[in-house]
Amino acid sequence: MNTGEGLFPSLLGQTAWRSLPEPVRRLHGADARVIARGLADVEGDNNLVLRALRRLLGLPHPAPEQALEVCIERSGSSETWKRRFALGRMQSTLRNDATASHLLERLGPITLRFKLVPDAHGVTWHLNGAWMLGVRVPRLWLGTVLSHSGEHDGRYAFRIDTRLPWIGRLVAYRGWLEIVTDD
Repeated sequence: MNTGEGLFPSLLGQTAWRSLPEPVRRLHGADARVIARGLADVEGDNNLVLRALRRLLGLPHPAPEQALEVCIERSGSSETWKRRFALGRMQSTLRNDATASHLLERLGPITLRFKLVPDAHGVTWHLNGAWMLGVRVPRLWLGTVLSHSGEHDGRYAFRIDTRLPWIGRLVAYRGWLEIVTDD
């Protein structure tokens, strides 16, 4: 079942949307429910502060080649992403901002604001703001977030790398997913 235009098509615009690789359009489209399975390599520094932050935000524990299942449920203009890694679960809610020009992702007590930029290989997510419990986080504290979703070998491919200033790599995960049609 289709829920209308979908969050990503509306944020990117139809011309850019249609130019994206097919696996990206299938996962980020407008179907009310999508389940995908694959593998992910998860990394992260092992200091006490980063371990505590990963736990607070519900991020996966570092380990190579973790089985991963992603369930995306769409309702209106929001999406709930439930990710089950072999060593952890992660859930976030995605929606557009008030101007419908940025993607907001709520992950536990933090909301991240991304500008989605399409390219020939997929979508790059540029972090340009964050709020913790409703209070704006200074840009300097956000560090770097590198995020791209695209296609590799006919599959949906992703890579995310989050590093915080003075503390280190919070989490990085990369891998692939294939949509499951038999569930």
